[in-house]
Amino acid sequence: MFTDWSEALEAESLPLEPTTAQQLAAAARVTARTARDKHDMTLLLDVLGLPTDPDTLTALLPLIPETGDAPMTTIPAAPAIDVPVIPLPVTNRVQELLDWASAHPAAAVRNRAVRITADLAELTERRDTEAAQREAEEKVARAKAELERAQEELRTVKAGTRTTAAAPIAVRAGSGRSREELAAIRAWARENGHQVADAGMVRRAVLEAFDAAHQAPVRKTG
Repeated sequence: MFTDWSEALEAESLPLEPTTAQQLAAAARVTARTARDKHDMTLLLDVLGLPTDPDTLTALLPLIPETGDAPMTTIPAAPAIDVPVIPLPVTNRVQELLDWASAHPAAAVRNRAVRITADLAELTERRDTEAAQREAEEKVARAKAELERAQEELRTVKAGTRTTAAAPIAVRAGSGRSREELAAIRAWARENGHQVADAGMVRRAVLEAFDAAHQAPVRKTG
């Protein structure tokens, strides 16, 4: 047992990078002493990146505390390091594991917990950012579609206004006669020796003569 303590303390004092086989073995033994059963130990080793092959698990099984016993403390508690742990929306199981790793006496375990927490925070932020970006893009697309519909309605209204303005309107001259009537009067006046202009107002005398000529047969018939 004293040999295990010495190895663990020696491993903890070694540089973290690169990780040696002695450090991995010491970390695996410490993890096994804090596990509740084989399944729990396997999960902890896997999360911490330690070997989980059958030979390693078989060698670590005797170190698991018996059911009902409190976990064994084989290494004196190291001074606590003030490392902020960001709360994340993770499962209780993972959060419990992170809490355990953050309070672990081994610096390597604590550092791994910090890295995992930072990675989870980065992933969460990226997910939220991408979701917000997609929502903004959808709003822009809806606004563009609405603008296109409004522009199409405006074009339709303008086209209808132009059509209405271009409709033929019977123009009445100052005499109260249409252009067609005035054209007929000018033709009659020329045939009957009256002088009339090709455009503009028709003299009152010509109009009266035209009316008299076309009303006389009606009076005779009556």
